[in-house]
Amino acid sequence: MTVSEDSGDDHGHHLPAVEDWPKGFGEASWWPFIAAMGASGIYVGAALFILAMGDLPLQPIVGGGVLLASVVVFLVGLYGWIYHAFIKAFWAADGHGNSGLRWGMILFLCTEVATFGAVFVYYFQIRIGSWPPADFEVISGPLVAGTLTLGSIQIPIISEIVLANTLILILSSGTIHWAHSQLRKDNRRNFILGLGATLLLGVIFLAGQSYEYYEFIVHHGFTLAAAQEAVYASAFYGLTGLHGLHVSMGAVLIAIVFVRALYGQYSAERHTSVSTVSMYWHFVDVVWIFLVVVLYLGAVV
Repeated sequence: MTVSEDSGDDHGHHLPAVEDWPKGFGEASWWPFIAAMGASGIYVGAALFILAMGDLPLQPIVGGGVLLASVVVFLVGLYGWIYHAFIKAFWAADGHGNSGLRWGMILFLCTEVATFGAVFVYYFQIRIGSWPPADFEVISGPLVAGTLTLGSIQIPIISEIVLANTLILILSSGTIHWAHSQLRKDNRRNFILGLGATLLLGVIFLAGQSYEYYEFIVHHGFTLAAAQEAVYASAFYGLTGLHGLHVSMGAVLIAIVFVRALYGQYSAERHTSVSTVSMYWHFVDVVWIFLVVVLYLGAVV
């Protein structure tokens, strides 16, 4: 379904976030604050869940409940935010290509650099002390893998999963760039194929990271519970979990753009949300490469 650009009505699409909310605030919108509250709650819920594993009188279900509720609030806020910023502008044909949205994404990514930087500083503080925290050995296999030994726990730091996930994210960065370039050439079919491939690769990456967590926790006993590896584990899961959260959010954004693309809501002249989501995804890919170099490869140096 393609919508003509010379019409300013809403084509009968009276959806919740079309109007400014709350009413009477003009161009102001509270959707970003709702999304921010949900995102903050995700961290709070994760912290409560981790604290429940220690000596504090907390039940894991409390942290899990806060985490789940925060995810719902975050997704609702994200939906309203995106609808207000992009989809309402599309139906009304008023400023859909506003460069201010692109600069807004650039400023947001600057704050993300600060967020990841804070956790990396924590990891670097760990590295200032004696390293490795226990014995380290290199074992030979189909791919060279470093194994970090913490007490009786052996953790495969550089594994086939990590290398495969790295290649997947690099490839996904290429597919979303190709999709955007095809849109600029008005090749709608290739644009949709590129978006679909990027979304699929993002989901595969998340599945690979989940499997890696499963291997570490279940088969290697690499958790936050034992004191011997708690310091390193907090940095490892903090950085990789924070990145995984950003990949998840990026996958949600790409899915929204993908659905809109199926409805023909983009063209060579109207692609602001595509370019902003593409910038975000490239940022996530760069962070992962830096994370692999510092956290995975850096652990064996």
